[in-house]
Amino acid sequence: MLAKFRPLMATAPKTKAAVAFSTAAERDGYAQYNHTDACQHLRWTARESYDYMYARPWSRVVDFYATLVRTGAGTAGLAELFGKDEKDHACATNREETLTSSEKQMPVKSSKGRGGRWERANFKIVLSYHGGSFDGWQKQPGLNTVQGLVEKHLGQFVDERKAKQLQDRSLPVEGCATVAGRTDKGVTALQQVCSFYTWRKDVQPSDIKDTINEAAPDKINSLVVSEVSREFHPNFSAKWRRYMYIFPLDEDAKSISGNEQSSIIPENPEYNIAPRSFDVAKVDKILRQLEGKVLSYKMFARDTQASRSAGPATECFMFHSRAAVTKLYSADENCEEGMTVMCVELVANRFLRKMVRVLVATTIREAAAGADEDALLNLMEATCRRATAPPAPAEGLCLVDVGYEEFNEQRCFIVD
Repeated sequence: MLAKFRPLMATAPKTKAAVAFSTAAERDGYAQYNHTDACQHLRWTARESYDYMYARPWSRVVDFYATLVRTGAGTAGLAELFGKDEKDHACATNREETLTSSEKQMPVKSSKGRGGRWERANFKIVLSYHGGSFDGWQKQPGLNTVQGLVEKHLGQFVDERKAKQLQDRSLPVEGCATVAGRTDKGVTALQQVCSFYTWRKDVQPSDIKDTINEAAPDKINSLVVSEVSREFHPNFSAKWRRYMYIFPLDEDAKSISGNEQSSIIPENPEYNIAPRSFDVAKVDKILRQLEGKVLSYKMFARDTQASRSAGPATECFMFHSRAAVTKLYSADENCEEGMTVMCVELVANRFLRKMVRVLVATTIREAAAGADEDALLNLMEATCRRATAPPAPAEGLCLVDVGYEEFNEQRCFIVD
């Protein structure tokens, strides 16, 4: 058994901020994994990592995301953080501008003569929603979810035959929305993509857009709705997904993982203390090791079925993984009052459940401990998920967009 309890050690001063525990496992604590690779400082335990993550001023990040959704700034608002041209990242509102080259090559009525389900009208819907206002994407009984709200308002566009079938089964008349990727409670999306089909011929994209926008003003926006080929699938047609994680930093905290430090574990007991901060440059170096590789991220997934914990189902290709420091501003703040944050940008062909949040938390832990740049690659070979840190708070995570064309790194926010 590789997991064992960690011996007592000196720890960083406890924060006075209240910490909310979301699960019984997090409340009761974990047995610490026995790491064998070298680092300059003791790694945080699961409890220490959890406390450090949740003690950040997340309300500022939540408000920032809420503003992006409410104003419709979306990805253009994120581009402003990095001094990028907002026009290059704004979501197009014209139908022709929103269709990728592959979608344009698929005529909307490409299924002529095939009949059946191929006669349905298929609509691509680009959504922006505030994660703090919903209990995640997936529809669940008694919860306020994005899917539940969207499908409820799409019910008015359902054809008569399906509506009668639902009524005969005493079910509500709702549409069916297929999504590119589900998001957890608290996770914001700026350009989420879903699709909806109907046999009705009188439904116009503008009708769907207006209906969704009236569902929950300032909390969810339908940015673009376009009719696409029946062959389009928001999940299976996607070639990449991009996430951004915004992490508030301690501006007064001294960095403890500089380049001058040795990678050998020092024997002097004074070094065997828990770190209080981390170097963003070290986080960036660790993350860059993932780029351009097909790797199994099973150690970085959570709440997945056993059948999906091995093999190709856990493999992802990381196109882009970077970290950088920037300033987060509110509408009523001047330049000097902005909050310093670390932004982590990840682009991959697919992501496992909670994979981004675990990657961020684990990378911060490894950077704080002064681990080598290949720390994440070494953890890929672990046999227990306790080797990685508990997921970082959902409030910092944002699904930026979903791509249906080949990945272009110049579209990223954090580039050399």
